[in-house]
Amino acid sequence: MAPFPLIKLGYLAVKQISKPIANYIKRKAKSTPFFRKYICMPPAQFYHWCEVNVRLRILGLGQAQTVEKLSEKEAIELGGEMLGESVIFLMAVLVLTLEYARAARKEAAKEEKIKQEKKQILGKIQDLETVTEIQAAQIRELQHRLNLLHTTKHESQSSVLGLAQKLIGQTDKTGTSR
Repeated sequence: MAPFPLIKLGYLAVKQISKPIANYIKRKAKSTPFFRKYICMPPAQFYHWCEVNVRLRILGLGQAQTVEKLSEKEAIELGGEMLGESVIFLMAVLVLTLEYARAARKEAAKEEKIKQEKKQILGKIQDLETVTEIQAAQIRELQHRLNLLHTTKHESQSSVLGLAQKLIGQTDKTGTSR
């Protein structure tokens, strides 16, 4: 709901800003013979011809055989108005194009930031995987050493026990202790 009033406000701002430019161009077009003859009058005459034919078709009268041309003054006036409105329209298109380009750049920057963050996270995950693999190898090595230690301890205890039993057995036979 909020974008519509903003769009309307933006359009009004563009129209108000471009109106003086359009008026200046209209004044120049009306006062310069080249603009009058080649820029203002032909589009005005064409517009008039199209308008007459469309109105006749809407009324169901068919197409006009010939359309009376506008007077030079009317054609210049209509052409100037059309030129002014075209300038306003082009200014609005320019503003929209610039806004679209700005939004596209902003979106591209946002996408690039997300891409970099994703790359950074993947790098951290790989680092953690490497650390995990190293720690797993260290745990396996420590487990192996612990098993060897237990085995050596049991073997040592067995040897000591066997030796003690031999000594006890020898003292029992001789009756003396060493």
